[in-house]
Amino acid sequence: MSTSAAVRAAVSVAASFGVVSTDPVVLQDGSNYIVHLRPAPVVARIARRTALVRPSVADHLARDLSVSAFLASRGVPVVAPSAELPPGPHLSDGFVLTFSTHVPHDPSVELTRPEVLKLLPDLHAELRSYAGPLPLRGPLDDVDNTLAYLEGRGVAVEEFRERRDELLESWDAHYNDVQPLHGDSHYGNVLMTAAGPVWNDFEDTWRGPVAWDVACLAGARGKEAAQRAVEIYGGGAAPSDVEFQLEARILFGTLWGVLMENS
Repeated sequence: MSTSAAVRAAVSVAASFGVVSTDPVVLQDGSNYIVHLRPAPVVARIARRTALVRPSVADHLARDLSVSAFLASRGVPVVAPSAELPPGPHLSDGFVLTFSTHVPHDPSVELTRPEVLKLLPDLHAELRSYAGPLPLRGPLDDVDNTLAYLEGRGVAVEEFRERRDELLESWDAHYNDVQPLHGDSHYGNVLMTAAGPVWNDFEDTWRGPVAWDVACLAGARGKEAAQRAVEIYGGGAAPSDVEFQLEARILFGTLWGVLMENS
């Protein structure tokens, strides 16, 4: 699964719909390949490591398109599906990929966690009206699938599995204030444009507790950090739920880091 092969697949699919890219540039090479198909105003998202641990990775990418299209239709500043060609998902040479609109932005400028927390209530208010199907376990599915993948590659995961089981015991008690979420609401998923911040990457959207999105921006463990995050967000989530969801987020992020090292 090479970068060059992924770029070729995206360029080929785009060309089949009359969108020609003579100077594609890789913007990100991590969980997915993100490729600007220059000079076209089109960005390809090509499943990379996500395809290893998400059997339904096409559903994740389709969800990103569906949610972003819904929000764009309501005037929310988001990276919308491309209008230049069918956005997908497409399957080509073993790659699953989608196409979105290229949004000019300054990648060197990032909002702070408090700034993004202040944006979240308005996003959540719009997301409540989203009626499309969404996962109910969100990060738990990713944790289980990543554990299985790593174990299959001979990586020691018992410590992570034990932590997963500990968190699962208390999961239902903290499954409150449930609604459609961004799912990965960290500041790296907000693009800074000349017109202001633009939300990006709804691949991880799920129906879960608001505390999960708030926890993505808490920045530190403990009651004080959770309380501060809730206050900046403006209420609507219990600090104890945010504190718990941060622990789940840490397990999720740690496992993803191990996956990056072993794939």
